[in-house]
Amino acid sequence: MKIEIIDLGFMETEGIIASFLLSGDGTAAIVETGPSTCIESLMQGLTNNGVEPEDVEKVLLTHIHLDHSGASGNLAELLPNATFYVHEVGYTHLVDPSKLIKSSTRIYGERMEELWGEIRPVPEDRLQKLSGGEEIEAAGGLVSAHYTPGHAYHHLAYHDPESGMLFAGDVAGVRLPGQSYVKPPTPPPEVDVEAWKGSIESIRKLGPKSICPTHFGSYEDVGRHLSELEQRLEDWLLLVEERMDEERSREDIAEELGARGDEEMLREGADPADSERYELAANYEMLVAGLMRYVSKQRENS
Repeated sequence: MKIEIIDLGFMETEGIIASFLLSGDGTAAIVETGPSTCIESLMQGLTNNGVEPEDVEKVLLTHIHLDHSGASGNLAELLPNATFYVHEVGYTHLVDPSKLIKSSTRIYGERMEELWGEIRPVPEDRLQKLSGGEEIEAAGGLVSAHYTPGHAYHHLAYHDPESGMLFAGDVAGVRLPGQSYVKPPTPPPEVDVEAWKGSIESIRKLGPKSICPTHFGSYEDVGRHLSELEQRLEDWLLLVEERMDEERSREDIAEELGARGDEEMLREGADPADSERYELAANYEMLVAGLMRYVSKQRENS
């Protein structure tokens, strides 16, 4: 199996959203579609790698957030032989994306079209439900699906045992090319830090040779990467809890967390310009909103 990273050029910026192309034995599969605004880049990526649209038989989605699967409905037409694989909880939202569009519009408002483009339903007969634990024949090999909640309840990661690569969606964080800094993407509404830590431990036990986050690339320092993500999740949660106790506003907390995150990023050798790219992949106001929602739910249930 041959594996290539297709840069989807999100918002005309390199290294923000990836689709992973698996090819072999005359067939192909992709992991992640990206949003509809990036379809042209995805289709060009197939062409550049000698893959015809008819060759793509499997589309593996880590979860249904629009930056990962928003183009699925459009691609159902462009990739006529493809079956789309998604966690069973996300399935209904691909068949009928109206609730997904409504909740996303509450977050992104007037920027919906600019960021994500058109969101079409996926025909039900083109979808396959997963729960985790399945093996999927893809591009001449076998890829295993693993249930990895934390960023979202319906999150899956896909492991190719032949290469040792784990296509991690968002559960392994955001890490941009050439950087060591790992940023936890914690948007509302489904962040669950305890479940996320459990998923990190599951990945450790799986023992992949490399981690491939959708944002963005492939990294072989798996142990360090996961430890940094887990520590930062805990640290950021603690900061948000403390500031909520002080009755600070979401905007204030986001500003403080952003300054702290940038300081950590620069300490790891990043350039100040990299802050904007990390922000494009996962912005602080949304990350704080997700953590605040998690803290409130935990306190309501205690």
